[in-house]
Amino acid sequence: MSETIRIIGVDPGLRHTGWGIIGLQGTRLSFVADGTIRPDAGASLAERLCQLHDHLREVIGAWQPDEAAVEETFVNKDARATLKLGQARGVCLLVPAQAGLSVAEYAPNLVKKTVVGSGHAEKQQIQAMVKILLPKATPNSADSADALAIAICHAQHRGSASLAAALRVAG
Repeated sequence: MSETIRIIGVDPGLRHTGWGIIGLQGTRLSFVADGTIRPDAGASLAERLCQLHDHLREVIGAWQPDEAAVEETFVNKDARATLKLGQARGVCLLVPAQAGLSVAEYAPNLVKKTVVGSGHAEKQQIQAMVKILLPKATPNSADSADALAIAICHAQHRGSASLAAALRVAG
C-alpha cells in the first residue's frame, strides 16, 4: 500500500474561512476533518487577520497535513472587498508555507470543473459531489465543503502542480 498524504484545502474569507483535510492513498480519497474559522466580526481588519492566522496555525498543528491548496481570489466589482479578501488569502497562503508545506493555488472554476464536471457549478452541486466523493464528510458549512472541494481538486492535479512549480524554479 502507498503512503497516505494529507491535504488541507482552504477557502479564504474574512468572515468565514473554510478548511478541509482529506487523505490521499494512491487514487483513493478519504475524509479526515473540516471546519470553519469565523474571526470576530466586530474586530478590526488587522485583528481578524491575526485571528485567522492563529486559528489556521492551530488547525495545521492539530491535523498535520502534508500539502496545502488555497483557492485563488474571485475578483468582483467591489474593489475594496476584493482587496480585503486578498489580504485574508495572503494569510491562508502564509500559514501553511510557514509550516513547511508546499502550497498550490487553484482557480474557482477549475475546482468546480474537477469536482462537479462544470466550471459554473452551484454551491449545492459542489456540496452534493463532496458528499459522494467523501461519504464520511459532513461539512459544517458551505465554506468547509468548498475547502474539501479545493483539497479534492489538489489531489487530482497535484502532479501537474508540482511540475509547474519545478518549471517556474528552473526557468
